[in-house]
Parts: sequence; C-alpha cells; structure tokens
Amino acid sequence: MSTGKILVLAEKPDMGRNIAQVIEPRAKRHRTHMEGERYIITWAIGHLLGLAEPDLYDPKYKRWNFHDLPILPESFKIIASKRTKDQLKMIGELAKQCDSIINACDAGREGQYIFALIEQYWKWKKPVKRLWISDLTPETIRKGFDQLEDASKYANLTSAARARSEADWLIGMNASRAFTTKHRTLLSVGRVQTPVLALIHDREQEIEKFEPDRYFELSAIFEQADTSYKGVRVGDRIRSEEEMEKIRASIEGKPGVIDDFQIKEGKEYPYRLYDLTLLQREANSKFGFSAKKTLDLAQSLYEKHKVITYPRTNSNYVTEQNIPSMHESLRMLQTTDAYRDLADKAEPSRVHKGNKGVCQPVKVEDHHAILPTKKRPGSLSPEEAKIYDLIVRRMLAHFYPPAEYTLYTVMTKVGEESFKTSIKQWTLRGWKELYDQDEKKKKKSAKRSDVGKDEKAGEEPEEWNGTEPFHIDASLPVQVKELSVNAKATQPPKPYTEGTLLKAMEGAGKELENEELRDAMKDAGLGTPATRAATIERLKQVGYVAMSGKRIELTLKGKTAVELIRHAGVQLLTSPEMTGQWERRLSQIASGEASRDAFMEAVRKFTLHVIDCVRKQQSVSGDLLKQIEESGSKSKGGRKTGSKSSGATKKAAAKKGASEENAGSTSSADSSGERIGFGDCPRPGCGGTIIEGRKGYGCTHYKQGCKFVIWKEQHTLQKTISTTMLQSLLSKGHTQMLTFTVKGSKFKGRLVLQDKATGDLNVERES
Repeated sequence: MSTGKILVLAEKPDMGRNIAQVIEPRAKRHRTHMEGERYIITWAIGHLLGLAEPDLYDPKYKRWNFHDLPILPESFKIIASKRTKDQLKMIGELAKQCDSIINACDAGREGQYIFALIEQYWKWKKPVKRLWISDLTPETIRKGFDQLEDASKYANLTSAARARSEADWLIGMNASRAFTTKHRTLLSVGRVQTPVLALIHDREQEIEKFEPDRYFELSAIFEQADTSYKGVRVGDRIRSEEEMEKIRASIEGKPGVIDDFQIKEGKEYPYRLYDLTLLQREANSKFGFSAKKTLDLAQSLYEKHKVITYPRTNSNYVTEQNIPSMHESLRMLQTTDAYRDLADKAEPSRVHKGNKGVCQPVKVEDHHAILPTKKRPGSLSPEEAKIYDLIVRRMLAHFYPPAEYTLYTVMTKVGEESFKTSIKQWTLRGWKELYDQDEKKKKKSAKRSDVGKDEKAGEEPEEWNGTEPFHIDASLPVQVKELSVNAKATQPPKPYTEGTLLKAMEGAGKELENEELRDAMKDAGLGTPATRAATIERLKQVGYVAMSGKRIELTLKGKTAVELIRHAGVQLLTSPEMTGQWERRLSQIASGEASRDAFMEAVRKFTLHVIDCVRKQQSVSGDLLKQIEESGSKSKGGRKTGSKSSGATKKAAAKKGASEENAGSTSSADSSGERIGFGDCPRPGCGGTIIEGRKGYGCTHYKQGCKFVIWKEQHTLQKTISTTMLQSLLSKGHTQMLTFTVKGSKFKGRLVLQDKATGDLNVERES
C-alpha cells in the first residue's frame, strides 16, 4: 500500500545515511533503510544483481564443452546475489510503499547500471528522478535535490552501461571456455584483463632481449676564481678505453674556454589535481600501497569520514561551481593543527575560474578532481592520513605561487672537446615548499642508489645551493682541476610496479596506428579509474602475475596465456585496439550517436571469430601443462603465484573473464619453446612460416636458402615493426596509415612490402 512517500535509492549504506542526514534529519533508523516524513532512504550494497551464468540458459552449460560454443543469449537474464538478496527484497517492498523513486547511485556509467538492474528486476513503472552529485557534503546534497532531473535524460547512458556489461559477458564467457577446454588448463580471458597482461608480458620480453650499449663518460671539474662547476663531455659516445685515454691525454693540463654561457629564467607550476589513477600511482611510489589499497582508503575517506570528494574520477580539473568549495576547504585547513601553518601561507586569490591549471570545465565529465571537503578530519588511521595528506597538499599547492628558478647553461671547450654544464638555482620555492621534506628524502635515496649506471642521470640540471647567483666571466679562461672517467651502459626498461602499470593502462592506445581509435582512448586507456585496481588484483588471483616486492612478475601461466591467445590469430584480444573501438562506440551510444543493437551484433560476430580461431589451434603439450601445474603448486603466501587452476573453479574464471575490466590479447613464441608462426612466407614457392627472431621476423626455411626477413628496427624508415604491423604486412602487403617524420616535417603514409623475396619495406605516401 502506497504511503505517498518518495523512495531514495543510494548505491551504498554510508551514502544513503549521509543523504538521510540532510533530507530527513529526524528519520527513523532501520537496518535496511531510514524513514522520514517525506522520504524513505534505502541502499544497494554495490552490485545486488548480475548477468546470469550460462547454465541458467541451458543446464548443458554446467559442463564446459568446446562443442557447445558459442553461447549467445537472445536476451540476457539477471540473477540476484545470494549474499545480498535480503536487501534486494527490502528495496522491492519499500518501493511498493512509494509513489516515485530517486536514483541516488553513483553519478557515472556503473552507478546507472546498478540502478537499472534493480529497476528491471522489480519491473518498476513508477516515475524516476536522477540525483547527480560529486561529493557527500550537506551543501552538495541539498543542491542536488534542488536540481533533480528526469531519469529519461540518462536513458542513453543506461543503454551504454548495459552494452558494456553484456559485451564483456559474451567475450569473457566464450573466450575463457574456448581457451580453457582447448588447452586443458584454466585460462581466463577478457577485454581489459588480457591487454593488461600483454603489457606485462611484452615489458618482460623487452627486458629479456635488451642488449646494453656500453660506453665511457668523461667529466671535468672546472674552476674560475671562486667558482667551480662540473661539465660532462658531449659528442659521439666513447666506446673503448683506448679512445678514452687518447681523448683524456689530448686535454689534460690544458685550459678551457667558455664557448657559450646562457641564463634563462623559468617557472614550475603546481602538479595537476588528483584523479584516482594519479593518486594510486603516487601512493604506490611513496608508500608501496597497491592500487586496491589506495582505492579502499580513498573510498573510506569519502564515505566514512566525508573528508574528500568522490574518488573514482578520471578528471584532474574542476568546474567554476567547485571554486567556492576549494576556498571553504582552505579556510577549514587554517583551523587545523596539522595544516594551519601551510594554509596560512596560501594566497586565496590564486584559485579562480580563470586559472586553467585548476578550472577547465570541458575536461570534467562525470566528476571533478579529488579535493578535500570542508569537513575537519577526525581520527583517521595512519594509512588514511597518508592519502588525505597527499590530497590536501595537492590542492594547497594551487594556492601558492609558482616556483621560480634561473637555469644556467655553460659550454666549456678544452682542445677539441666540449663539456656541457646545466645548473638550476631556485629563486622562489613557491608551492614546492609543501614538498620540501619529500625532496630531502629523494636526495638521500639518490645518494644511496647507484645512479652512475643510468645514462639519464647526467641529464638533470645540478642544483646550485649557494646564496649568491652562479657567476662566471665568459671572456676569461677556466682551469681543469679534475678529470673523471665513468663506465656507463644504457639500461633496460624497468619491470612494472603497480604504479607504473597504472600509468601504462591509462596511456594504453597512444601507439595505435589508427588515429581515430587513438583519439577514442586518449582520455580512457585500459579500464576506468574505478576498475583498474580490480583488474590488477584479478591478474594476481588467477595466477597470471605475482608480486616480488613492488615489482610485478609474469608467471609461466601468464606467459602461456598471452602467447596462446596471440598464436590463435586473435591478436586483437591482447591489443588496446579492441578496447579503443569499444570505448569509442560506447561513448557514442551514451550520447545517442550510435546504435546499441549494431554494437552488440558486432560483438557477437567477433565472439564467433574467436571461437573459430581457437578451434583451428593446436593444443599445448602435456609437458607445458605439467610445468604450469608445478609452478602453481610451488607458490606460497601470495609470492610468485603460478597457475591456480588446481584450486580455482572454471566458473570463477569465466566470471572474471566476463567482468567489466577483463580483455583479450597477442604474441610470438609459445611457452614450450616452440616458435609461433605469424603466417606463410610471402616468397613465391617457399612454403615456410614467418617466425620471430631476436632482431627480426624471418622464415623457417632459411636453412633451405630463403632470404626473407623483416627487421624489427627499420632505421631508415624510423619505425619499429610491431607484431600487429607484421600481421598487416603479411596478410595485406601494407600497414595501416602511419605518421612519418623526415627532417622535421611530418607526412602520412603506409609501410609496404616492396620485395616479397627479401622482406624489404618502403614507404607509400598518402596521395
């Protein structure tokens, strides 16, 4: 029976209670809801419903069988989570008592989806309004209720959310079952998970194949009057000790002259405000926190303590409406013991709607950057306090002046050799004062670490700590007081940490050949800020990666998964390209520019293609399966986790493969040591297969005289041939459109296979 009240459905209990405190401060509290005179406030507990498992469509799917694939439901069934079914039932009963409903779930695609499934489950026909807010402060909640909009405005966003979920289900369920049943070991595949795994795989391959370039560096200490400075020789690298000694002898004891002396003034502006990924990266770097841990701490600061704004954001900027709240937060910080001194030095006039380092409404989508609210922090745990401190200082920095410095560049010539000196002298610390303690720690750490081996170590300007400006007279000679020789070597790429992997996920797609897809992913990357942490955790859970300190290491199972997927001929599953295509289309569906039905039909066709490719693939050897099982059984306590197939169920793997942030993959040699073929050799009458070598892609019939090879590094064309480009060259004879740079000018063109007998390439300019 209706009471004439309005049901407010929040996404989580804390959010619901915060809303109730504002709109119904005298509401009667119940375990599952709060009831006031006008509103009944209840909540989901995250996802109360999800897409049903395959066996609910047909019992035969309980048993994984390759011949039962594909699984392509005409319409998707939803099922309630057993853990939270009582709360779902209560929501349905409360809705019967109300005349209308307010969707107060998170303002974003996933929040929209959570509400949509509940609405579908209970078959509601009541009027629905949408609350769209970015933080849980009383002022924002009141303003949000004053500006409620009709739910129909968000119908396209709901459609995009459903399409994302159902498409992930199709790929995850079908690809995971196909690869698992074909190769007799549990292999989880998904749209985002698998390209992320491929990033880790490819980085390890780069490290493994890296050949250091060894050389010698010559540096000198110069002196003029009371000024001494260090210079590093510039020019071609010195490869041998003989060459080094010859150069050293040619300049020893000779005076130097100042060939060039330049002075430039510069400024450094504050770092961007935090989005979630940037916060996770910094917390991993500074504190060693995992991405999931940082997200959990930020969520606690938002929901439990209400001292920061919504954390699951992808924006580093605010809108004009947020500027007053930043000033309110500053005034609050001036009343706290921890931040009073820093907040008192802030200059409020620096944060305004014209400050593009802070306010850029066009770069704010669902939520603005993470900010402290005006609520005073109470008793935070030590770890919560660390995350809160990062967010506070990042905002405070924008109330400080930019840091100012003078950069001195000296070119000193001794004989025929030139030495370069770069010196930076800070004239105003400005916002950097907030981070001076961090700078001191970094310097101590740098002294302890062996930076001498890093070829980039000498490129950073030396800091001049004198009270007087650095000064030399360019018309006078300088004395060479000391010569030093250091043996150096170029360094391989570093293994991923969670912080650097998050950065790679965020920037994934920037190397895509297709410019339209590159644009689609430039603000998206792999996954979303809210789900990247879960993707990394999933890779650990299924035994694809393990942690070694901060480093992420690929297990044998993870290596095998990437290479099997690539060997099957579905390289798109390991590339960011598919996610780029999906995100572009989902964005168009959300804005009403594209059809959901057409998108889902394309996903179904791709699912059929994946299954067809796996069907033709040769199963892995029993020896490799045994190695995977053994590597998994040796793992203990979360260290170096290998395959977990002995303990994990196929059902769990498929669920993980079908979740939002799982994705597919591509590579070149299988884990049993056998080379994987990319295609037939183009040389007429050869009959060989193209495989990957250390420096190029060559033919298996090389012993029979085949000279076909495509070198990975095409120095004259200034391109590195990726496996995706190789596939295009072998199948089509050309790559997609690329950008080339010759003598500073850019042009569009394709790489074409000029000679099928040798593998020589050429550039075909766009006409």
